[in-house]
Amino acid sequence: MKIVSLNVGLPRDVMWHGRVVTTGIYKSPVEGRIILRTLNLDGDGQADLTVHGGEYKAVYCYTVEHYEYWKKELPGQELPMGMFGENFTTDGLPENSVHLGDRFSVGSAEVVVTQPRLPCYKLGVRFQSDDMVRRFLASGRTGFYLAVTREGKVGVGDEIKVISRDANAVPVSEVTRLYIAKRFAQDDVKSLRRALQVPVLPESWKEYFRERLDRANMS
Repeated sequence: MKIVSLNVGLPRDVMWHGRVVTTGIYKSPVEGRIILRTLNLDGDGQADLTVHGGEYKAVYCYTVEHYEYWKKELPGQELPMGMFGENFTTDGLPENSVHLGDRFSVGSAEVVVTQPRLPCYKLGVRFQSDDMVRRFLASGRTGFYLAVTREGKVGVGDEIKVISRDANAVPVSEVTRLYIAKRFAQDDVKSLRRALQVPVLPESWKEYFRERLDRANMS
């Protein structure tokens, strides 16, 4: 598991359906070693800090293996590294093998997995397609976010090593599935209760899942 492309970008204005949208989803590969700080990589930025960036979304990871899937799904679409807005394009780390609370070392930094990515309309802006958000979420190939537990320098080729795993670990793919599920089976409830015990899962996710569990218990 390693970084195959390190991507950053600052917010820019683009036209979408006749209006100007400010977005930080445009990321481009950079060379050399970059400082990974608590809130983001040097040279990177987000437009709407109410839903992007911050302590729990300092780094967005997307595995390079997914690019092959999208090349088949989107014939003719150019797909340079960073196309999905990711900071780390990784070799390895698919959503079904990465868990909430997994801690990794990368370069001289340390990070922890906090949540899956839930795409907003700006992914559609990047692909110039209103349908892209739905297709992205339905594919299950969402990637995930990291919080930074130790600042350091990172670069292309850096190995991503597992340090530890939370006792209540739930795969990122499972968390995404549970988020969009219409109803819960008994095993789903068990997984949700485990996820709620993971300290780094943001409170907004916990509130959502608690509400879903309460409704499931009432039905």
